Amino acid sequence: MTQDHGFSWGKDLPASEEEAEPVHTLWASVWAQLRVHRVALAGGVLIIIFTLAALGAQWIAPYDPIFSDLQNTLKSPSIAHPFGTDNFGRDVLSRVIFGARTSLVIGVFSVLIGAAGGVFFGLVGGYFGGWLDTIIMRVVDVMLTFPRILLAILLIAIIGAGVTNIMLAVGIFSMPTYARLVRSSVLVLKETEFIEAARAVGNRHWRIIAFHILPGTLGPIVVQSTFLIATSIRVASGLSFLGIGVPPPTPEWGAMLADARSYIGLAPHLIAIPGFSLMAVILAFNLLGDGLRDALDPRQRT
Repeated sequence: MTQDHGFSWGKDLPASEEEAEPVHTLWASVWAQLRVHRVALAGGVLIIIFTLAALGAQWIAPYDPIFSDLQNTLKSPSIAHPFGTDNFGRDVLSRVIFGARTSLVIGVFSVLIGAAGGVFFGLVGGYFGGWLDTIIMRVVDVMLTFPRILLAILLIAIIGAGVTNIMLAVGIFSMPTYARLVRSSVLVLKETEFIEAARAVGNRHWRIIAFHILPGTLGPIVVQSTFLIATSIRVASGLSFLGIGVPPPTPEWGAMLADARSYIGLAPHLIAIPGFSLMAVILAFNLLGDGLRDALDPRQRT
């Protein structure tokens, strides 16, 4: 006779590993949704390719991107110069590769600047409400009335041209988008039961914001960041195309398009190659953003 001491050894254990239920985390679930989104994966692969090219530009590029060879100007694509040369005899392939570094740096860091400011103001305004929220939102509304490119031009006119100033200007016009997005999420989260419980046990406001509310807004922030990186690259290229962006001879796709305008009939590759590169990067970030938006939608997850 065996005695039952209240324990059921092995009774509740699965018979095999196959019967054990897998442990799903948020990001594992997101990846499971994202990896079947072929279009988003294609965008991610393009981003990885351009990022690797930007990081290894000094080893990948066959020539110095700012070296001028006036004896070989406006050459068509050849073995020596696969993408041809521009009006100063500079290798277009090398300038496109280094231009990827310039564009991605501007896009990523300007979004980081915009996210840092916009998320902070969105969290503060949404959580505390009252007059503080009113002031923040009215400033955001005023900033949103300006078209982005005009606001960026205004800021560049005030603080001057240059890569750092472009990142700052593009980052500032990104702040209102983050502020509104985060505020709307905070207004929903702060009324939930787990936030009430965090207040009841005596957590300070800033601890609640940092450890309970902010993590709940990361999904929308990540999705919006992918779209805004594409927008930032496009705006920065537009500024360079207008002659108030990245100063020459720094390789940048918008500036390359501006320089090639006068030679569109004589050397169309000068327009086509940087233009295609710019289009591909913007499209890649938008495709990835679409996939992340679907993957982070709770209605799409099981």
